[in-house]
Amino acid sequence: MNVDKNTENSWASPDREAGAGRILVVVSVQPEKEAVLRGLGGDSRFDVLVGGVGSVAAAARTARRLATAESGYSLVICAGIAGGFVGQAEVGSLVVAAEIIAADLGAETPDGFCSVDELGFGSARVQVEDKLASRLTEALRAAGLPVCHGPILTLSTVTGTAATASELKARVPEAAAEAMEGYGVAIAAKDSGLPVLEIRSISNAVGPRNKAAWRMKEAFEALEAACKVIREVL
Repeated sequence: MNVDKNTENSWASPDREAGAGRILVVVSVQPEKEAVLRGLGGDSRFDVLVGGVGSVAAAARTARRLATAESGYSLVICAGIAGGFVGQAEVGSLVVAAEIIAADLGAETPDGFCSVDELGFGSARVQVEDKLASRLTEALRAAGLPVCHGPILTLSTVTGTAATASELKARVPEAAAEAMEGYGVAIAAKDSGLPVLEIRSISNAVGPRNKAAWRMKEAFEALEAACKVIREVL
């Protein structure tokens, strides 16, 4: 998947104010880091951290990096591969988060799932840097990459059945993708007073677990292509 060279710089803001300064990109595993680094092409403004799998590990390691960095960051990005909801984000496409939602943070009740928001114990939703997320989505689209802008769900247990996929869609009808780390990274960023983005490339459909249908190579290529655009936008 290649970035259209004719549009490579057309989206870049003249002052690039929203992404000025050092940027921390948090991934979960080493292959994601390698794809991100290829896309960033050695740009020294970016640090790429392997935060581990799951929201807790990602939050802890992101918070530690933010607290111990010799010089501060201006933006945190959670990036990697994910499952896409059918009809919203197809395999090989990209999703830029419009909102980051911890979709299983809450309680079971006789009437169904009750979110932590409904329980009154805080919020399972973190707002992204909206202006920058919209600009990035437009830039990816201008570069010829398939992309959608919608909520990305964070789950401790990824979906493996059609029933769970349907339940999640009923709760968050506009959900575009699910992964395991975004909420943790977002909370660490927000606690440090920093804006956050999440971007995912889609390797499989959310629903029945079928590893034979996963397209990891295509997802890593899409992630690499997206990071070439991120470098220009920021």
